[in-house]
Amino acid sequence: MKNLKIGICGWGNVATGLYKTIKNNYDQITSNGNLNIDIAVIGARRDNPKCDPTNVKIERNIFDVINHDIDVVVELIGGVDTARELILTAIKNKKHVVTANKAVIFNHGNEIFKEAHNNGVRVLYESSVCAGTPAIKILSEELAANKIRKITGMLNGTSNFILSNMEEGANFASTLALAQKEGYAEPDPTFDIEGMDAAHKIGILSSLAFRTSLPPNDFYIEGISSIENIDFKYASEMGYTIKHLAIAKKNKESVELRAHPVLIEKIQYLANLKSVRNGIEIETDLLGILHVAGSGAGQESTASGIISDLVNLANSEKNTSNIDDHKIIPLADFLKLTFQYYIYIEADDIPGVMASITSTFADKKIGIETIVQKEELKEGIVPIVIITDPFLESENAELIKKIDELDSVKKVRSIRIEPF
Repeated sequence: MKNLKIGICGWGNVATGLYKTIKNNYDQITSNGNLNIDIAVIGARRDNPKCDPTNVKIERNIFDVINHDIDVVVELIGGVDTARELILTAIKNKKHVVTANKAVIFNHGNEIFKEAHNNGVRVLYESSVCAGTPAIKILSEELAANKIRKITGMLNGTSNFILSNMEEGANFASTLALAQKEGYAEPDPTFDIEGMDAAHKIGILSSLAFRTSLPPNDFYIEGISSIENIDFKYASEMGYTIKHLAIAKKNKESVELRAHPVLIEKIQYLANLKSVRNGIEIETDLLGILHVAGSGAGQESTASGIISDLVNLANSEKNTSNIDDHKIIPLADFLKLTFQYYIYIEADDIPGVMASITSTFADKKIGIETIVQKEELKEGIVPIVIITDPFLESENAELIKKIDELDSVKKVRSIRIEPF
């Protein structure tokens, strides 16, 4: 049996969850992984009343963990700048690194992987995307013979929890408050609901599948805060639901990278994943379409991913980290992409309102697949729902502006429709 000495940096929920899992599931880990994980030292700036590390050595300066006789630094402090410094210091001291920190990999992955390659150590980061759901290993190992065409991910549990509840009739504000109460959302939920968390994850997956850089160039990111309950009602009537998806797609000479709300058909696999579930759809040339789903957050699922990395580290010499010796593929220009759109309009219920709206489309030479005027929302105001023909993203903002400028229009918004 192999022995792996680790130093854990950080002592919050994820770190204490890892500690408890290693202790509670010791027999399972040793029998399945042929590995004894020895927690030699913990870097904890303060004690955590929820977990007593018994006789494990504690260092109050997390950088002192690196000086101990350990094989691996497990970085669980979060954030970017200090985490980057800690990881690079560990690498330069010939320590392997396991991290669950998506932000530091997204922002400094190329630098970190190159330094690890130069120093003959490994950096593993399975839990940085979808916690314990094995997305990283699937792309880097199990699908190594496949050409990946597209990765479509529902990658943020908080957003999916909110949208799932809104689909059942709850409003955004009350559902967000419930997510915070249940621990699915942070007190400041901006990173989740504005799409940044999902964007970091798809950036990491894209780097594995398509060799885009880490960090990637700027790409389109949009959150879910502008979606309203009524959008679910009308989307459902047309056979759609609304999800927040992060997408990486290989084109001929570039990669589409984007994260935003979309309408998707109810028959699609990802449409039926509810609550805090994460899901990924991977299109390949050899296996066809592969689906992966699981819990995307929480102590247990994150600990599962970290322990998977430790077992992999002990039993394999293969480095799953990208190194900066590949041709970097550019990102596609988002404004040159083509989408169908769901457009929701609230307008005065007066003669000629439909004609004025459709003439705006005609002026822009944008076709309409479906246009329906619904029952009055309130006295004198009617909702109008439009599904467009495909047209360039670069024309969408101007179209919405022109519709909004019509005297009869009180509100307008659009959501892209994602094809499968």
